[in-house]
Amino acid sequence: MTELGNPPRRRYDEGCIAAHALDVLGDRWALLVIRELLLGSKRFGAIRAGLPGISANILTQRLEGLEGQGVLVRRTLPAPASVQVYELTALGLAVRPVIEALCRWGVQLPGHDPRRFISPTALMLSMAAVARPGNGPDLAAGFRLDGESFAMTVRGGRCEVVRGEAPAAMEFSGGANAAASAIYGPRPLREAVAGGLVAFSGDLDEGQRFVDLFSLRA
Repeated sequence: MTELGNPPRRRYDEGCIAAHALDVLGDRWALLVIRELLLGSKRFGAIRAGLPGISANILTQRLEGLEGQGVLVRRTLPAPASVQVYELTALGLAVRPVIEALCRWGVQLPGHDPRRFISPTALMLSMAAVARPGNGPDLAAGFRLDGESFAMTVRGGRCEVVRGEAPAAMEFSGGANAAASAIYGPRPLREAVAGGLVAFSGDLDEGQRFVDLFSLRA
């Protein structure tokens, strides 16, 4: 037993490089903790808000473990904020393609339900991962979800998202789960807006073209 009374971490004890990576990322919640930090630093409470199923004790353990492996760091914001935040190192940011690959693989599995809890960061990352922009016109949209703001651009066959506000011709606002249902669900955007599922500003036809880039349907 460790000093805190928790059982020692289980390791794969293999020379396989994938197993070596899973010694760091394979603990439950570890990948999702990293996911919540991929678009920028967050305070402990904000990370936990994006992972409602995790206890404070387990989150503390995962943060300490990932910090010990050089995946993330703690730092204190300058005054007047003067609060402690967690942010990914270059090693941590390099996990993003792994999470994006899991999103694309997960699309092929039955049973996905966009009505289940999804954090704003998780929604933005999943959209960027599954986007099929093709060679269509450039599009940009803002998102205000559960108190967080994001800017997403689709240009040159690529989809990119950053945290923060940026001028855009259209904007989605509301809860992250409502936005997920509006984007991934079967209803046209016009119906989702009329039904109050999500608020939208901008041209609805252009908004529908944007939403269609993220369809999970075959």
